[in-house]
Amino acid sequence: MSMYRRRRARGFTLVELLVVLAILGLLAGLVGPQVMNFLGSSKTKTAALQISDLGAALDLYRIEVGRYPSTAEGLQALVADPGNAPNWSGPYLRRAEVPKDPWGNDYNYRAPGQHGPFDIWSYGADGQPGGDGENQDVTSWSS
Repeated sequence: MSMYRRRRARGFTLVELLVVLAILGLLAGLVGPQVMNFLGSSKTKTAALQISDLGAALDLYRIEVGRYPSTAEGLQALVADPGNAPNWSGPYLRRAEVPKDPWGNDYNYRAPGQHGPFDIWSYGADGQPGGDGENQDVTSWSS
C-alpha cells in the first residue's frame, strides 16, 4: 500500500495532463472570442460616454460665451481660451485637456453641425468612416 501511495504522489500521468490541456484549449476557444467582443464593445461605450461629456462641456461653453466653438477653434476651445471668447472662464473639462478616443485618435468636431448645433464623432478602431463592430463610427447624433 505504501508503494502505491509513493507512486501516485510523484505527479500527474500523461493522460491526466492531456485531458487538462484539452479542457483549457476548449475554454480558450469558446471564451476568448467573447472576451474580445466584450472589450471591443466597452471601447465603443467609452467613446459614447466621452462624446456625451464633451457635449455637456460644449453646452456650458455656449451658456458662458454665447456660442459654440467654431470648427476652426475645435474642442481645444474647451481647455484654452481661443482669444475671441469674451466670457470664457474655462477650462470646461476636468483634466484641462481634450481626451482622445479609446483607440488613441482625436475626436472630430464640426460647428455648426449637420445633425445639430455641433457634431462630435469618432471613426472607431479602424479610423475610417463606416464599419461595424469595433470599427463602427461613434457619434453625438442618432444614426
